[in-house]
Amino acid sequence: MVAAGPALPVLAVIVLLCAPTDPAHAAGSGHVTPADAASALLVGYCALRLLRARRRPLGPLAALTLAAPAAGVGLATAASLDPAASLAGFVRALQVFVLVPAALVLLLRHRRDFRTVALAVTALAVVQGAVGVHQYATGTGASYMGQDIRAVGTFGAVDVMGMSTVVSYGLLVALAIGLAPPAGSPRWLRPAALGTAAALLGPLAVSFSRGAWIATAAAGCVVVLLAGRRTALRVLATATAAAVVLVGGAGVGSQMIGERLDSITDVTAAPDQSVTDRYTMWAAAVSMWRQSPATGVGPRGFPDHRDGHASLALSSGSDTAGAGRGFNREPLLSPHNMYLLVLSEQGLVGLTALVGSWAVLLVGGLRRLRAAGRGRARGTDCGLVATGLLVWQTVDFLYADIGGPSTVLTGVVFGLAAWWALHPNATRGPGDPTGGPPAVPPGALPGAREAVPTQDTAPAQDSAVRPREAVG
Repeated sequence: MVAAGPALPVLAVIVLLCAPTDPAHAAGSGHVTPADAASALLVGYCALRLLRARRRPLGPLAALTLAAPAAGVGLATAASLDPAASLAGFVRALQVFVLVPAALVLLLRHRRDFRTVALAVTALAVVQGAVGVHQYATGTGASYMGQDIRAVGTFGAVDVMGMSTVVSYGLLVALAIGLAPPAGSPRWLRPAALGTAAALLGPLAVSFSRGAWIATAAAGCVVVLLAGRRTALRVLATATAAAVVLVGGAGVGSQMIGERLDSITDVTAAPDQSVTDRYTMWAAAVSMWRQSPATGVGPRGFPDHRDGHASLALSSGSDTAGAGRGFNREPLLSPHNMYLLVLSEQGLVGLTALVGSWAVLLVGGLRRLRAAGRGRARGTDCGLVATGLLVWQTVDFLYADIGGPSTVLTGVVFGLAAWWALHPNATRGPGDPTGGPPAVPPGALPGAREAVPTQDTAPAQDSAVRPREAVG
């Protein structure tokens, strides 16, 4: 527990995501979940540490990368026709894309802390996946094609993407650790991690989430390819065989999974209503952007402007039922595409700031991963985890956006990616059992600048002390 000290506030956020969601609260109702409250405490705890230390915690690159999304959404909120109504969206964007990621960058000191958080995400995925498989097997999940078999975990029928998102995160973390175990780790870690990744394919399949399937396939391929060519061939062959066994042994579900897969490409001849609604809302989002190209219609402005821009092909809402909730028709409040949502609500300024921030994290992370590979796998597992999670999120955002109880975990994922790309201890420090160069001391904030003793007060033996570089 002592070693996990800096990560404990983050672990609290992850653990509270296991708490069942009250079915009476809709995903987009603005209800504050226990995990959201824990994330606020996480940010507050980090802020108190900054005030007590009185040090500059971030370097120019890190500060600019993490602050860019805040500037974009802040400008869109100020330019909105109703800034008060946009304030809730402003706070949510700050939480997910700025404050929680920045808190992780500042609190996690070295790779051991990073791995602690990543393994906690995998543990959460195992718990949610187990609940989801039970729901599918017993017919107590969310309604899908007239049967209550859709695995949604503890997130309920409203947040049908919640469990698939968490399971995808955990699968990628387990896959990365299995492909590149930390130096000095026990021999059982590799088969245990790869076995966990394979086991999580089951709940992911019965989530019937097309977007999560596509994002996991894309991110998994990236992780495997970055781990090495020979490893890639072996893993891809094993994954193909595992997928055949899972689908072939799913019984009645195999037909539904096959139909769900076919619907990914069958979007022009006879698409289902969900696909029609999605394309209609995408067109509405583009129309909103054309109305306000620079700053958009304001955060949380999409629902108010939707009907004025959408065609008659849009249905009145989506049906939800099961998983402890009666039949209900939920309104369509977003285009289910994060890029188009930001474009419509924050304009080109907001989209450029947000995507530009992610691009810096991806490029910086890949550069460090390459450097770690040259150093004979020191920290490679962390690099694969961070890169895989970031790729998954950017691909999934083509089919989804933020919203629901699981959203706070998205902020944690961006925090892990930011830590790997920006923190100086990502490629050095006591993150591996084999040791390494000195890391940031326990009493100091990561990357904080230390005062240099003056000539009058500094002892002779300390004359070589230099200020530590800031993060980024």
